Amino acid sequence: MKRVLVIKLGALGDVVIATSALRRIQLSYPGSEIWLLTAEAFAPLFADWPGLHVHATPRRGLRHMLQLLRWLREQRFDVIFDLQSNDRSALLCACSGARMRVGNHPRFPYTHHPPTRHASEESGFTRLQLMLQAAGLPEAEARPCVPVGDQERRSVQAWLQQQALEDSRFVVMHAGASPRWPAKRWPHYARLAAALEQRGLRVVWLGAAADRSVNGELARATGIDATDCFSIGALAELARHARFAVTNDSGPMHLLAAAGIPVYALFGPTDWRRAHALGQRERVLANPRPCAACSRADRATATDHSCLPGITAVEVLARLERDGLLRPDPALAR
Repeated sequence: MKRVLVIKLGALGDVVIATSALRRIQLSYPGSEIWLLTAEAFAPLFADWPGLHVHATPRRGLRHMLQLLRWLREQRFDVIFDLQSNDRSALLCACSGARMRVGNHPRFPYTHHPPTRHASEESGFTRLQLMLQAAGLPEAEARPCVPVGDQERRSVQAWLQQQALEDSRFVVMHAGASPRWPAKRWPHYARLAAALEQRGLRVVWLGAAADRSVNGELARATGIDATDCFSIGALAELARHARFAVTNDSGPMHLLAAAGIPVYALFGPTDWRRAHALGQRERVLANPRPCAACSRADRATATDHSCLPGITAVEVLARLERDGLLRPDPALAR
């Protein structure tokens, strides 16, 4: 029996994208013992994944790295798929003793890899497909795989009943972004939410503790503040009951795509070609007009972007109407 290790440490969006490749690897090694090495914060995402062993580790610290190297040597893996492929994970591969080491770059210590380096406009998922191909495996499905347990289903159902929310009568939105990337935040969520509620759809604001201030301000005007109410898996389960989602370029964007609902993602200072959610490429909302702030070194924190603010709430509503998710508003048609 082969022992196979998949390495994917973070971040959230990248881990969610990698779940599809992880599923393909698992299906390609029937009867083998499959392990996942990931960061502690993302281990709960795999709690209900059948047939998968998970080893969670802190992402930083020399002591933890030495402990991880010792654990890796003891496990005697036959095959390693390094879906992280940074300097740290490459070192782990080099010291693992595994005979087959699949990585993202044509360099040591990988025995199998794509023939060229990662192109700047190439999506992370496309790169994962090339890694699978290099290892002789079939392509992965272009949709995240996030198994949800019975306890999470029950907790979501109880919350929906408490909020008097019916399936497909509400939408989920994530208006936050990484604190390091405030420029990713679309400024027109309040207008969009007000228009949706006028059409009979409740708005649920999602996010973690870092989004509490943004969500609280938005919910005071319109919608339900669900900040920090759900685990990672429960968030995907909640979205399964929604009609659609609207998000910024963020980790939750990828997680919501696992629910199989339409996810409309607003992109400005980042390249949507590299970062769009799996299966949602056609629902990217990006401004085709160039933005001077995007070319500057401070583009992550700049407050004078015109790309993302230039996408209006009216344009988003019109797109939702064209896709059949909203009935046309007679007031806008006049």
